[in-house]
Amino acid sequence: MILTGPEITKSMANGKIRISPFSIEQVNPNSYNVCLGDTLLTYSDAVIDAYRPNPTRQVKIDQSGFVLQPTELYLGHTVEEVGSDFYVPLLFGRSSVGRLGLFVEITAPIGDIGFHGQWTLMLSPVRPLRVYPGMKIGQIMFFDTMGEIDLYSGKYQGAAGPQESRYWRDKVGKS
Repeated sequence: MILTGPEITKSMANGKIRISPFSIEQVNPNSYNVCLGDTLLTYSDAVIDAYRPNPTRQVKIDQSGFVLQPTELYLGHTVEEVGSDFYVPLLFGRSSVGRLGLFVEITAPIGDIGFHGQWTLMLSPVRPLRVYPGMKIGQIMFFDTMGEIDLYSGKYQGAAGPQESRYWRDKVGKS
């Protein structure tokens, strides 16, 4: 079952959901709006290698915004640190942002129970698009669980800012 907006607010109050900073104005009927942070990462090599660490370039978005380009993958982050040890969070782009031609988090929307931190956003525009720090970019929904809970303790725990892929760590030592 999906949590309603009032249940998200109640779960914030009783500690079952953590969102920081939290604003009641960002609570929707069945989700919570999250905002774009001020840092983007892009991969700097022409070819990205899944089995090796990849160099990145960092871009700071100032108040005049930053223009995303269609042939580039941008890793952004939420302003908010979001997590729960009780519910499964899922992050989706806001429909208003999708209507501007920006794909947000289309391949990895599910978060793990027990993850707490800023969420990395995979941003892919279909045409040049100016984005701004603090703009509402996505929404997180929370789903109730069934069964025993095994809390996340993986490689992205406590993320602050955009996190490049660490997929290569899964390959190390395996044949």
